Parts: sequence; C-alpha cells; structure tokens
Amino acid sequence: MRPTGRLHLGHYHGVLKNWVELQNEYDCFFFVADWHALTTHYEEEHLDMEDYVRQMVIDWLAAGVDPNRATLFIQSKILQHAELHVLLSMITPLGWLERVPSFKDQQAMLKGKDLATHGFLGYPLLQSADILMYRAAKVPVGEDQVPHVELTREIARRFNYLYGRETGFEEKAEKAAKKLGKKSARLYRQLRTAYVEQGDYEALAKARAILQENSNLALGEKERLLGYLEGGGRIILPEPDALLTEASRLPGLDGRKMSKSYGNVINLRDNPKRVEQGLRTMPTDPARKRRTDPGEPEKCPVWDLHKVYSDDDTRAWVCAGCRSAKFGCLECKQPVIDAILVEQEQMAERAREYTEDPTLVKNIISDGCEYARDMAEETMEDVRASMGLHYS
Repeated sequence: MRPTGRLHLGHYHGVLKNWVELQNEYDCFFFVADWHALTTHYEEEHLDMEDYVRQMVIDWLAAGVDPNRATLFIQSKILQHAELHVLLSMITPLGWLERVPSFKDQQAMLKGKDLATHGFLGYPLLQSADILMYRAAKVPVGEDQVPHVELTREIARRFNYLYGRETGFEEKAEKAAKKLGKKSARLYRQLRTAYVEQGDYEALAKARAILQENSNLALGEKERLLGYLEGGGRIILPEPDALLTEASRLPGLDGRKMSKSYGNVINLRDNPKRVEQGLRTMPTDPARKRRTDPGEPEKCPVWDLHKVYSDDDTRAWVCAGCRSAKFGCLECKQPVIDAILVEQEQMAERAREYTEDPTLVKNIISDGCEYARDMAEETMEDVRASMGLHYS
C-alpha cells in the first residue's frame, strides 16, 4: 500500500480484510510502498512520509494484520528493490509499459499533476520487481490490477529466457533430480517426458506437485528442476499468479464511492461522534422526500452499507420497511451505525498499545525489514550471477 494518508473503511473492506485472511493460509509479505507514493505525490510540499508510514502500519495492525504471521516492511529500506528494478529495466520493452491500462487512465484522472516522468511510466516495472524479489507464487489483487500481474509474468518469462540457460544446465538438473529419491526421480522423468513430447498438462501438474512436496531440494535446485520440466532453462524468477480477492463497494458519506479525494471517508480509527453524525446525514433514496414516501433499497447508498454490515434478517427488515414506508431513513441507518461503531471500537482497542508506545511499531518494521532484506539478497545473488554481475 502507498502511504498517502490515513486509511479508511474502503481500504479495510477492499484490501485489509483479505490480508487478514490470507496471512493464515500463506507466507505473506505486506509492505509500505513509499517509493510508489512518490510517483504521483512527489510535488506535495507537506507530504509527511514518516508520519504517513507510521500511521498506516498502525492501521494495518488495528485491522488485524499480525506481525507474527506476516512480514511487514518498508519498500525503501530494502535497496535490492531498486537494484532489481534497474536490471529489469534493461530488458523490458518500452511498449510493454506504455500499454499498461492504468498508465493512461491515471494520466486522465490526475490532470492537475505532471506525470510525464520516468518514475510514473516505470512504476509498473518497479511493482514487478517488488513481486519477483520474493519469488511470489500469488499476488492478491482486484480485477483492475490483473494487467500488472500479467506484465510481471511476461518480464519474468523474458528474464528466464535470456538468463536461465546456464552452462551444464541439463547435467545439473539430472543431479538435482537424484535428490528426489529413486522412486520420485523415476516418476519425475516419466512425467517430464509425457509433457515435453506429448504436451500432457496433467503430467506437468503432477511433476510440479512432486517438486513442491519434496523437502530434500534447495530452492535453487527446485527452480532448476521446474525449468528442466518445461523444456527450458533454470527458472530464476518464477511467474506469479494473480489471486483475485473480493472487494466490497463501500459508499462514502456523500453517497459516492468512498475516496480521500472526495472527502467523504470514514477513517479506520475515526472519532465516534463524527462517524455517527456523518452517517445520520448521509443521503438516501431521493424518492423518499417525506417520511411517508416508500423507497427502494437498491437506489439508496445506505443499502450498500447494509450489504456489508447487516445480516440477512436485518436486510429483510430494511427492504420491507423501506418499500412500505413503515419507518424512516434514520431508523434504517441505525443498525449500520451501531455495527460500524463496534468495528471502530475494536480497531481503536487493537491500535491503542501501538499509539501509546511508538517503539513497538519501529521494532515490528525493523524485524520485518531484516527478514525481507535477507530474502531479497538471496534472490539478487541469483540474479547477479545469471547476468554475469557476480564479481569475485
């Protein structure tokens, strides 16, 4: 996430809730993308990056992200990201970057900013470096970000084609295969033959599973065998898959999409009185000019909040009462107000120890950066060696 200000409920229901679930299933890396923030906010005079970073990490922790289950770090603290970005820029065609949909979309949306910069054009490539650095298997994104993951796959594929053809590759692959054990090695070779000679994708999937389940292989050996399996060279930078995540459309206090640019947000750790007042004055179905006028929930922005915060019984109560004008809009809003205030109270409670003792956040980030740096350096050693940049 880019640290450009306090996080709001749109961030929580669009991203953070997914992060909290994913950390229980995967080895997750969540990082503060401070370099990415500068691609569109480099001109801001009052960009207090240090405070933005600290407050955003506290918001993550308040939302339930657990530093004992996931790695939290700051992008600019891991200089290997910049190194990999530079090296990948040497092989990435300019046309690949210019065709990324968000390149022209954001230029149109942010007309007041000068985005004719190398950093803005190249930010999808930096994003690819962020992903490939940790040899990610999956990248949790919404549909609008899928093209960025596809670009990352193309860059990884091109890199592996150019630099994965090491001397004596087949001999090294066969040597690594022996570590699978006699039975598994024989099966691996049979499945490889079935895929390479007959295009059997089921055999390919089975062979991949054998490699992933084997604990005797070092990471480099596993990648070499994956490359050998597909008839190519060593896979130095694995191609990641997009992991589409659910995102609820959350309206802001003025009925439009919740966005800082509209000034209609509810922050994750907001003042309860402000939250309640904002929700009480939130616009509803324009057909309900008077208390006795019937309405239609689907035409009311408050209904989108009920979809997120209310159970089936409450939603049925809303539909019946709104369409029959049995109750007014304030009564309809009350269950949403109550649910959001409870959610806000829980987040404030989780955040309290971090706001009272800032060193806790510093220690979490420090530990995360140390682990991420070690992982990044391991990747870069392979990258440098494959490109002939590993000098003695």
